[in-house]
Amino acid sequence: MILGIGVDVVHVRRIEHWLSVKGLPERFFHPAELQSALLRGSAAALSLAARFAAKEAFGKALGTGLRGIQLTDICVINNHNGRPDIELRGSALERFRSVGGGTLHLSLTHERDNAIAMVVMEA
Repeated sequence: MILGIGVDVVHVRRIEHWLSVKGLPERFFHPAELQSALLRGSAAALSLAARFAAKEAFGKALGTGLRGIQLTDICVINNHNGRPDIELRGSALERFRSVGGGTLHLSLTHERDNAIAMVVMEA
């Protein structure tokens, strides 16, 4: 049973700015996300924009937003086939379980200026 659906769009310029401010990306991204994105060179901001959109879409799928959730407790990684997955820890995992979450489905897309994520949450 579907419990929630969330969609979000992030402008890449926003993330480019964050990358220029020392210590700011670490407030929003798990170290594994930053490491993976920075290996992409000039596409790092695009990758992080998609990951931030996924975090926002997750909050919308929860139906409660991200209030009380540490953003670094949400880690968007790619599996061995390149498919994006969300790994939840700490506050994010607690909230997910409290609303009856069982499975998350994530889709990401990006092109030049924008990144979009869609999250479907099942019981």
